[in-house]
Amino acid sequence: MPKSKARKKAVYTPPQRSQQVKVSPRWLAPTMVVSWIIGILWIAVYYVAPSTPFIGELQNWNLLIGFVFIIFGVVLSTRWR
Repeated sequence: MPKSKARKKAVYTPPQRSQQVKVSPRWLAPTMVVSWIIGILWIAVYYVAPSTPFIGELQNWNLLIGFVFIIFGVVLSTRWR
C-alpha cells in the first residue's frame, strides 16, 4: 500500500488551566448590597417626603441618583464569584 503524501500534524493539546478558584474581594458583597439599599432608600425618601431640605432641591434628579446607585450595585454583582 502506498504511503500517504499528506504531512502529519502534531495533535493540538490545550494549555493546562490553573485549578485555583477565583475569590471575590471581601469588600465586594457588602458594597454591592449597600449600594442597592442606598438607591432604593433614596428613591423611597424622595417619593415619601419630596420636600426634605436637600432632596427637595434636586427634584427629579433624585430618580437618577437612586438608579445610579442601583445600577452600580448590579455592575458590582457581575464581578462577584
